[in-house]
Amino acid sequence: MAEPTLYEWFAASAARLPDAVAVEVDGAAVTYRELDELSARLATRLVAECGRVPRRVGLLASRSRTAFAGYLAVTRLGAVVVPLNAGHPVSRNREICRAAGPDLLLADAGGAGQAAELTDLVPVLTEPSVMDTGAAPPETPPDPDAVAYILFTSGSTGRPKGVPVRHRNVAAFIAHNVARYEVGPGARLSHTFDLTFDLAVFDLFVTWAAGATLVCPGRTELMDPVRHVAVRGLTHWFSVPSAVTVAAELGTLTAGIPNALRYGIFCGEQLTFTQARAWRAVVPDAVIVNAYGPTELTIACADYALPADESDWPRTGNDTVPIGQPYPHLDAVVLDADGRAADEGELCVRGPQRFDGYLDPADDTGRFTPTGHYRTGDVVRREGDHLVHIGRWDQQVQVNGYRVELGEVEAAMRRTGGVGSAVVVTTGGTRTELAGFYTGDVPVAAVRRALRRALPLYMVPRRLVPVPSIPLNANGKFDRRQLQDLAATPVRKPLITAP
Repeated sequence: MAEPTLYEWFAASAARLPDAVAVEVDGAAVTYRELDELSARLATRLVAECGRVPRRVGLLASRSRTAFAGYLAVTRLGAVVVPLNAGHPVSRNREICRAAGPDLLLADAGGAGQAAELTDLVPVLTEPSVMDTGAAPPETPPDPDAVAYILFTSGSTGRPKGVPVRHRNVAAFIAHNVARYEVGPGARLSHTFDLTFDLAVFDLFVTWAAGATLVCPGRTELMDPVRHVAVRGLTHWFSVPSAVTVAAELGTLTAGIPNALRYGIFCGEQLTFTQARAWRAVVPDAVIVNAYGPTELTIACADYALPADESDWPRTGNDTVPIGQPYPHLDAVVLDADGRAADEGELCVRGPQRFDGYLDPADDTGRFTPTGHYRTGDVVRREGDHLVHIGRWDQQVQVNGYRVELGEVEAAMRRTGGVGSAVVVTTGGTRTELAGFYTGDVPVAAVRRALRRALPLYMVPRRLVPVPSIPLNANGKFDRRQLQDLAATPVRKPLITAP
């Protein structure tokens, strides 16, 4: 049996549960039948605007009926979704449009302003009126081997790299995760990610494949996640770990609020035990899962569920929760710098979730092993029965001739009493130096003394900077690029002051 396409996952639930709520957005509950009908009308409109079935459609929309119906409309036509983020610089979205070449750009009200600046590159349809014209969208034979969406990741060259993901890649992920997290009718899942972040595909299609309800937050609800979980009756929470840190810093990680959460799933960056304990303290009955995976391996490819009893939690060398083991339908190897199997090295994965190659074939150079494994660029270490994410190959730097893993320095900073989050970056100049940023009311001198007791001197950051909070990028991850810019700022400039 062929794998379902993204639209077919949704359509099967719409046929089975037409009156169930597919999504709660903008204060309204939209049923599967209503969303399916809306996507059909929008698909008809897209064809009319293009004069044919489009090949690729840019989607400059987020958390709106247009965003959800648009995603379904494009995929039901067999076209490719190219998500764009109105919060990103227009220059980046212009680069993406040039690279992906969409036939049409569909924008909601939030994306209309930026869409107006892209009309010289692509025709724009903004907050379309999709009143029923009586015409049905063309019947497009489903093709699991076709590309479902193209996402753009930051490339080392400074330009975005396009990652085309096929329906068959996503099908393997969806089938595994619906069962893994016991998602079904009546389940209510969070929606914390923008559509340009591949984790949003989990939000939409794990939810809709299971006949569950996607719950969109209001403008400020994500700043108070526990109350959002409780008030909206969420059964599944999925976010980057930084959401826990931000809530703690805002004082909104509130204990004692009754809730029905069954799973708290975190992905996108390392989940520290400090963050896991903070979440457990306010949502004590939910299973905490650390998921891992790059966009090229379709959303996530490994995970680890912490035991219910905190006394059974494992200890790891860098104080982060293990990523566990790769999904059973994937094949993974850990290779050292010489390409040999090792207990510590680069994680390389192949299987049905692995993409076939970048939009620009030039970006494929060096990304695959001779055996067809994708080289993730992530360094992992076997500790007991599990893999622990150590850092990125590109976070291994040379300082005075010594190899330094930035994640190890960050772990040592977090172990300093009173320190919350910690991020270490390199500074530019004639030689590589380290700069460490941290939250917590701890004097620089105290942090430096603690690091000198725990690390070789060459690993202690030359510059330590306390900050009220670690800046985040558009996907909610720690913004290392911004911190590098701050690290390059002369100390005398009062961007950040140290006690």
